Amino acid sequence: MARTGQPSIPRWLWILCFIAVSIAVVVLEPVVTDESGAAEPPVGIATGGDPTAVLAALSALPVRAADPQDGYSRELFGPAWTDNVTVGFGRNGCDTRNDILKRDLVDISLEPATKDCTVRTGTLRDTYTNLEIFFRRGTDTSSAVQIDHIVALSDAWKKGARHLDDQARRNLANDPRNLQAVDGRTNQSKGDSDASAWLPPNAGYHCDYVARQVEVKVEYRLWVTPEERDAMARVLSSC
Repeated sequence: MARTGQPSIPRWLWILCFIAVSIAVVVLEPVVTDESGAAEPPVGIATGGDPTAVLAALSALPVRAADPQDGYSRELFGPAWTDNVTVGFGRNGCDTRNDILKRDLVDISLEPATKDCTVRTGTLRDTYTNLEIFFRRGTDTSSAVQIDHIVALSDAWKKGARHLDDQARRNLANDPRNLQAVDGRTNQSKGDSDASAWLPPNAGYHCDYVARQVEVKVEYRLWVTPEERDAMARVLSSC
């Protein structure tokens, strides 16, 4: 009498299953990198380490009262974090927010299947507070790390940005020189204040913060108010 039993599974089918599982593991595994991004964050006094040069640049900025805020809309600076810009990181296939997260965070992991664009996790060594903040992408967690416009867009609008063309305003809103990943709560406390009304809690970053504001205002032909100029000059004179 012939023996009966379960039919054997062909060897080729086992091999196919193993390959499929291996591919799935690779695709779903987050990409981990110890590098913070494709470009170095601003280091030292923004225009090259010389406070005297920044003071000279500040003194050359126009000084006048702020215009009214009427007519301002965030949409006038283009879609949020658009890649359609002609400044650093522009047209690289990733949105600006993730470009800055990759630049400013360390020990980052990236979401799979996003062409190495979307940051999943990372650690921020926050220049505004001197705190170390863990970032995890998610509806309830992403706001722990926010991207600050060093020169706030609504403040820029009152000091010359209303006269820029569409491309220049998009550039201003996405220029890496005007962007910094920071503690979310601290960013909210700043609002759209200029240097006469708000400086980062970390006094050790005041010089670089003000220097970066000067750099942006020079680049985009924005002016300063008398109070703002005086506050900036006080900071830079102590650097």
